[in-house]
Parts: sequence; C-alpha cells; structure tokens
Amino acid sequence: MRIARNGMKVIFPVFLVSFLMVILSVYFRSTVIVALFWFFLILLGFLIYFFRDPERIIPEGEGIIVSPADGKVMAVESLKSSFCGDSVRVSIFMSLFNVHVNRVPYSGVVENVEYRPGQFRPAYRSGVEKTNESNTIYIESGELKLIVKQIAGVIARRIVSYVGKGDRVVRGQRFGMIMFGSRVDLILPSRVKLRVGVGQKVKAGETIVGEID
Repeated sequence: MRIARNGMKVIFPVFLVSFLMVILSVYFRSTVIVALFWFFLILLGFLIYFFRDPERIIPEGEGIIVSPADGKVMAVESLKSSFCGDSVRVSIFMSLFNVHVNRVPYSGVVENVEYRPGQFRPAYRSGVEKTNESNTIYIESGELKLIVKQIAGVIARRIVSYVGKGDRVVRGQRFGMIMFGSRVDLILPSRVKLRVGVGQKVKAGETIVGEID
C-alpha cells in the first residue's frame, strides 16, 4: 500500500512505540503495558489507513476538470472572484475516513500560493473559508483560471502543499494533503458546466467535476 508523502513522519514514531511495548511486555507482566500495546497498535493501524494514497485512473480528454479531493460535495454556490471573475464554488468535505491526498483538478501553471493562519472551526460550517487556516493555490492555463483552497477543520492541524509559484502542474497530479478531517474548495469560472451536485461523493483525480464548453 502506498503511503502519502509526510505520512511516515507520523506513522514511524507510533510504530517505534508499539515495538517498544512488545519488548516491555516480554519482561514485565503488566496489564498497563499490554493495554498500551493494544492502544498504539490500533492507532498504528488507523494511521496507515488514514495516510493511504491509492492510485487513481485520471480521465482523459480536453476541457475536463477533476475533483481535487475525496469526500462529499457539501455546497455549490455562485460568487465573484478577482482571479476567476464570475465563478462557482464547489465545497468538498473530507471526513476522517476519506483519502486526504489532494490532486490537481486541471493542468496549468501555479500563478500563486497563499498560506493563511487562522482558526480551526468545523470545516462543514459556512464561512470557515474566511476564518480557518487555509492554503490557496491559483492555477492558470491558456483557457482557464481556477482556484483550489485547502481549509483546515477541527482536527486538522497541518496543511501540506507540494507545489509553489511558477510550477507547472498536470491534471491528477498530487499537490498536497490536509491532515485529519478538512475541506477543499474548488472555484471555477461560471462558464464551466458542472457535473456534480450537493450530496454527491467524489474521488480526487478521478471524478469529473466539470467541463469547459
């Protein structure tokens, strides 16, 4: 099983503690040590599951925009963006049980990356895109401008980004992740024909969110 980049930094210390508990349980007949062993073993299993990074089948074709995250579409709303103009925002909520690796929705060049510290309110609440910790990536191609915004939630305490200003990115490419429950907003020009709706489950790099007319 492929583990997400940065995942081993969290998994390996827990693995070492679990291994230490095994050694201690051999020399000390303690119910406390046995209980700690099972606790860290279960935690290790959850972390391996959480940081999984499965391969995805990226759709082919011109003008296709894919989901940047796994999860459920919680909102679709119109707005005005200084970067995209008249736009629509697709908000995707990721639970603890979703794959948390984020993928590029459309090929292009990263025009800018803006990290902003902030609060850690529940990611499903309206307005948290303005208050919570976030990382915003602006992507431009010859025919399209779009924004991907990683938003931290209650449990999420770290947003990871693998791309920087000036990088050329490809549809379906891994560009980062948010650790432990969060939200990703995809902002598209209103001329894009949406293929998803509220309540729909999506997969990063695989589900077609929209198409350019």
